[in-house]
Amino acid sequence: MALEIGQKVKVMRLRDRVSKDVAGYLGKSGLVSQFKMVDGSGVGVVVSFDDQYATWFFEDELGPA
Repeated sequence: MALEIGQKVKVMRLRDRVSKDVAGYLGKSGLVSQFKMVDGSGVGVVVSFDDQYATWFFEDELGPA
């Protein structure tokens, strides 16, 4: 899935262990706000939610909303 800034996405799964705060967004939708480099080779996607919370996910953790 090719993501673009401003696209609405849904958190479909979580690859790694995360805090309870982040886990609470599983199944919720938000907007792609930016991209970031992660672990030197991958690209993360920063997702902003309606409550003004934003965090990054791997692209394969997201799906179309």
